[in-house]
Amino acid sequence: MTLNNGIFTQLSSLSIISLENIFNKLVDSFVENKIGVAENFLSETLSLHLKENLIALYSMKLLKVAGTGNDAGFKQDNKFRTDIIYWLDRKHNNVYENSFFDLMDSFVSFLNKTCYTSITSYEFHYALYEKGSFYKKHIDQFKSNDSRQYSMIMYLNNEWKENDGGELCVHHKNRVENISPIGGKTGFFKSSELEHEVLASNKPRMSVTGWLKS
Repeated sequence: MTLNNGIFTQLSSLSIISLENIFNKLVDSFVENKIGVAENFLSETLSLHLKENLIALYSMKLLKVAGTGNDAGFKQDNKFRTDIIYWLDRKHNNVYENSFFDLMDSFVSFLNKTCYTSITSYEFHYALYEKGSFYKKHIDQFKSNDSRQYSMIMYLNNEWKENDGGELCVHHKNRVENISPIGGKTGFFKSSELEHEVLASNKPRMSVTGWLKS
């Protein structure tokens, strides 16, 4: 999906300042730790509506089993990955998905202006890990296509507890870091660098997940 570069003109000065504070926190923590983490990247209201969308899509059996690889290399393997997904698209004319895309346009504009990232597009999907679901260790960038530059995960889970599982397990060079999928939390990292996995979830785990591309 290409960008709407005029998004900043649609935001009030106050909301731009607030968003830029969150964007800065996400980028600063990425620079420090190779994975950026920030709270409230999605507003509480938008997060709630996206979660409601996901649940409605699930009830209509519109989420599909996810796979790995791209093009001719695409395959589904439930020993490696068991989440189910649904791609977001402005063509759906869903007001909350479009609000999400407006937010992503503003974040990409921020990255391109401050970090010279040259991001030109993105792709995002809803992801649902049913009880017992997981995703084994992997890298997000395809071997045959390096367009994915940055990975983002925005969690939609309320009242997540430690024993609920479903952590994002990030494999740094000399250590392992587990990030709980608590609602309101967003993760951001280089798609080609960090191996990561989703540990088995003990209850439904929901997110919006995707990639910023060049």
